[in-house]
Amino acid sequence: MTQYLVAIHHPDDFDPSMESEATIRDIQALNVEMKAAGVRLFAGGLQSAASARSLRPQPNGEVHVTDGPYIEAKEHVGGFWILEVGTPEEALEWGRKAAIACRVPVEVRAFH
Repeated sequence: MTQYLVAIHHPDDFDPSMESEATIRDIQALNVEMKAAGVRLFAGGLQSAASARSLRPQPNGEVHVTDGPYIEAKEHVGGFWILEVGTPEEALEWGRKAAIACRVPVEVRAFH
């Protein structure tokens, strides 16, 4: 079995308090389905990208900390699932369900 990250991508100005009841209901139903199938290892939502702190190693061995996400983008990871499934196709099927439930793009990537 391989572990996969299913990352939810939100627009930079995403406000979780504005999610529709239907979206919340669909995400909750997907979580129940994932648990019942025994594929969900962990899931979590992240605070806004504005609350991120980026750490960059410096040539002198120090680490520089700055406010905000590492990459400036129009979208950022807003939450994720860690799944354990048997095939890449199964991971993509869960990703399809996540994209439908969340109503935003998702990314599916295997762990090494």
